[in-house]
Amino acid sequence: MGGCNIMKETHQMERNTFLETDRLEFATWTEEDRPLASALWGDPEVTKWMNNKGFLNEDEVEARHTQEMKRQQEENVQYWPMFEKETGVLVGCCGLQPHSSDENVYALGVHLTRDHWGQGYATEAAQAVIQYAFEELDAKSLVAEHHPENEACRQLLLKLGFSYVSDELVEQTGKIHPSYLLQRPSQEPK
Repeated sequence: MGGCNIMKETHQMERNTFLETDRLEFATWTEEDRPLASALWGDPEVTKWMNNKGFLNEDEVEARHTQEMKRQQEENVQYWPMFEKETGVLVGCCGLQPHSSDENVYALGVHLTRDHWGQGYATEAAQAVIQYAFEELDAKSLVAEHHPENEACRQLLLKLGFSYVSDELVEQTGKIHPSYLLQRPSQEPK
């Protein structure tokens, strides 16, 4: 339970948000968020699909947090931490990272804390990030992949309108992951 108190206390600080949904507000990772990053990526149930070990150790969590802050600084995107508006509790993160060398093509990702699984937060967050990518970042398309055994992620991507493209070997897991694409919506003539 101490983790929840840390999350509530940490969020009470003045936090700049840039994106909101009905239940969520998005911010960027800061140095002060290390306990939140540990609570999220230090949970083996959250990270079991992320690498071949099925978990991230303390150093890997630290590296992930640092990587997200650096990506925001250099690319103006990251897997942004998101918080419940009502309580200020960390729900997880959802965001983007540049995909290969294609300009304006981003990879979408979402990680939720266990307490927030099955409540529609992944869909709500991903829809907001997709809209942000196309409207604010002028993305041409978005890509996503998931661990082959993560059925919830597959269902989420299809619900969001992604189309299956191919299977790709993902080095971190050593497994073949289904890969998906979401094209920029057609612009309506004015």
